[in-house]
Amino acid sequence: MSATAAVLWSLLFLFVLRVAGQLLVALGLGPWLPPMKSWYSGLVPYGPLLASQILIIAAYAKACLDVTRGHGYFAAPRPRLGRGLTIFGALYLAAMAVRFVVQGPTIPVFFHWVLAAFLLVLGRHHRREAAA
Repeated sequence: MSATAAVLWSLLFLFVLRVAGQLLVALGLGPWLPPMKSWYSGLVPYGPLLASQILIIAAYAKACLDVTRGHGYFAAPRPRLGRGLTIFGALYLAAMAVRFVVQGPTIPVFFHWVLAAFLLVLGRHHRREAAA
């Protein structure tokens, strides 16, 4: 497994832990975990939030599988995709840095950083592979 694939899988694993932790709290099965108000801002009702998190996990898992196997949509060098992921990932990370300054350290901010880092690593993969 390449270093890039290992980093992508690690970031995905962290996000899966976050989603699982929040789900345990929502179901009342995680008394040792922080309360639900610590897991999200409440801007999006939990049902749609969970659905979107599952979609993110599926998309990120597809990217991890492709990069690990060395074939598939996310494995093939795509410089334009790499630039787009890098720009979006950097803007996303910057927005979450501002949120960190305004709100302080929160579980959602940390995991938004994880999601942004995934996009940046995948973007770097596409830029580097295309240059090779």
